[in-house]
Amino acid sequence: MTWSIRDIPDQTGRLAVVTGANSGLGYHVANALAARGAQVVLACRDRTKAEAAVDAIRANEPDAHVQFRPLDLADLDSVAGFAAAMAADFGHIDVLVNNAGVMALPLTRTTQGFEMQVGTNHLGHFALTGHLLPLLENAPAARIVTVASLAHRTGKIDLDDLNWDRRAYDKWQAYGQAKLANLLTAIEMQRRLTRLGARSVSLAAHPGFSATNLLMTGPRMENSALGKAAMAFSGAVLAQSADRGAIPIIHAATAPGLAPGSYWGPNGPFELWGRTPVPARALPKAQDPAVAAGLWTLSERLTGVSWLD
Repeated sequence: MTWSIRDIPDQTGRLAVVTGANSGLGYHVANALAARGAQVVLACRDRTKAEAAVDAIRANEPDAHVQFRPLDLADLDSVAGFAAAMAADFGHIDVLVNNAGVMALPLTRTTQGFEMQVGTNHLGHFALTGHLLPLLENAPAARIVTVASLAHRTGKIDLDDLNWDRRAYDKWQAYGQAKLANLLTAIEMQRRLTRLGARSVSLAAHPGFSATNLLMTGPRMENSALGKAAMAFSGAVLAQSADRGAIPIIHAATAPGLAPGSYWGPNGPFELWGRTPVPARALPKAQDPAVAAGLWTLSERLTGVSWLD
């Protein structure tokens, strides 16, 4: 199978929301959707960077319909406010790309006290999707795309201490747990959508190893010269570009005929790089219905957002 962004179907009349679209993968997803005619909402925390991204997309595509709306996934009040504003201004959403994330941070916490990586990458998106589901269901065939990661392979879900209140904190284990939570939730979401006869579908995708701002955030927070050097080398020498990493995500959001609940990644060795999206390998632990159900229940309790029950 060959597929590139040239194969994106016409998106005219469709509304897409992309979280974390001010840079990296999210920017390239938003730019591609806008180029094909979609109205795109860049849901971002940093206004200055998001408005610069809007300007850049309009420079690339003068007729693009793009706008910035503030969303801080590390604050559930911001998530609820974003969703309420969307419901007030729009009747439906056709595509939701849950892309924003953080990686390998020193121990920090969200506004509600969650460990930052699981709180932002998983719980924030869980609450956002639950709030936006009525708008998604108003569309004829909405897609919810969760951006997962190869790091799900190293993750383990601890339902007794999801937020690292008692365990000795390990930033990479925390990242693996957060990305495993993303993939578990995307697959469980489709189980529930199917069971309830919903019109929306859930898919997941990962970018392989791509050079994005995520690589440098942790070392900068730690002020680690060695960490900065290692990540700069990895990004420059080992990683593929962010625009190439975005291709499996764009494919999951737009390609016709994809199986609900499917998972996509790049076609190269070990799914690290590639020019063409192909079905990715989700480890059995990412497909475990018992763990997924437990995580869903816990996520509802922690966020206060119950949906698809």
